[in-house]
Amino acid sequence: MQAERRQRELPLYGLAGEAAGAALAGRAQSSVWSSTDTAGATVIRLPDATIDGAAVPRWLWAGGEPPALPALAAAEWNWLEVHSGVARVVGANVEQFVPQMVNLELVGGVNFQKGCYPGQEIVARSQYRGTLKRRAQIVTSPVPLQPGQEVFHDGDPDQPAGRVVLAGTRTGVQHAALVEVKLSALGSGSLHASAADGPRLTVATLPYEIPAEAG
Repeated sequence: MQAERRQRELPLYGLAGEAAGAALAGRAQSSVWSSTDTAGATVIRLPDATIDGAAVPRWLWAGGEPPALPALAAAEWNWLEVHSGVARVVGANVEQFVPQMVNLELVGGVNFQKGCYPGQEIVARSQYRGTLKRRAQIVTSPVPLQPGQEVFHDGDPDQPAGRVVLAGTRTGVQHAALVEVKLSALGSGSLHASAADGPRLTVATLPYEIPAEAG
């Protein structure tokens, strides 16, 4: 007899800022990636977004009805997510990256002490042999960007230097993206969206350090 397998769907809500922290007082843990069950939901503490050196706390509320808080546009939530430096891989980027290319091992997204998984050999080789040539960086842009959009370096116009992982906009005018990019494209010249003469992108500061690569 074959057992029926059912997947439970849960609504997800993103909560951010001081008001969210006050509403969750006593109902959420403070350490990143910790979870708490409350009011028929699970609350997960996400990494902060870092804006101009200031930390904006964030949480994920899964299931149940969240606290009543002012609405935040999806594009602005994505903007905060970009500034957390944590990659969320969407459909446009499926199978485009190994975890280290989008810094997942730096934010607790990969555990090299646990079991086997598809692609383990490639991931481990990148980790232990120092062969990684690409990383994720935060960039700001004069125009909105989209996941999967290619990024070019002005010194190599014939082939893309990177790819937009996640993008967001704050208040309609501040555009930012997490971009996976060749390390060699960061030392000089400039990055541009869609083509080598496209809108110029400015590399911003990640909220964590990227280790020196061993070549």
